[in-house]
Amino acid sequence: MFAPAILLWVLGLSAVIGTLVLYLTSLSTDGLQSFSGILSNGLLLFIFFIIVLGAVYKKIDVFDAFVDGAKGGFDTAIRIIPYLVGMLIAISLLRTSGTFDVVINGMKQVCLFFGVDSRFIDGIPTALIRPLSGGGARGMMIDTMTTHGPDSFAGRLSGILQGSSDTTFYVIAVYFGAVNIKDTRYAIGAMLLADLVGVITAISLAYLFFG
Repeated sequence: MFAPAILLWVLGLSAVIGTLVLYLTSLSTDGLQSFSGILSNGLLLFIFFIIVLGAVYKKIDVFDAFVDGAKGGFDTAIRIIPYLVGMLIAISLLRTSGTFDVVINGMKQVCLFFGVDSRFIDGIPTALIRPLSGGGARGMMIDTMTTHGPDSFAGRLSGILQGSSDTTFYVIAVYFGAVNIKDTRYAIGAMLLADLVGVITAISLAYLFFG
């Protein structure tokens, strides 16, 4: 963790991200939308070219490699079905039992007790279900936008939360289940910690840009 190479990468990326955030805060709404569109499309195009150039450098037939991967993906999909069924049942139980509502109401009471702004709590359901299901989190985001409005603080925060964390347990079920690994060791803890950092960062950016 404290190796010079790792620290250099972490600090360098942090500096780039911090500079980008400062630049974005200086833009108008139209400029921000234009820049984000160009950046996202440019990154997708960059990734595509990197894959193709890497294949050319390694003298790999891209199409044949894609076909082989697609064949392997079908077998993998069959192997992970039991893991996905179990995960989807757990998600359904959590949603229908009212567990999320209890958690959200408890968080609001804590914020009221300490006199903290509780507006961000209305967007938290998206963050809670995001580690379990991307589709469920998307549905929760739409529900938040329908209830509070797409331009509300909660609606904007839920949109940021949707894109700032990953489907941790879905990834565990798919990738570890595909290779029959049952002992995940530190993977789940590290991934949930990364999700927590993403949630905190998303809330901070929501207050920074839309506060």
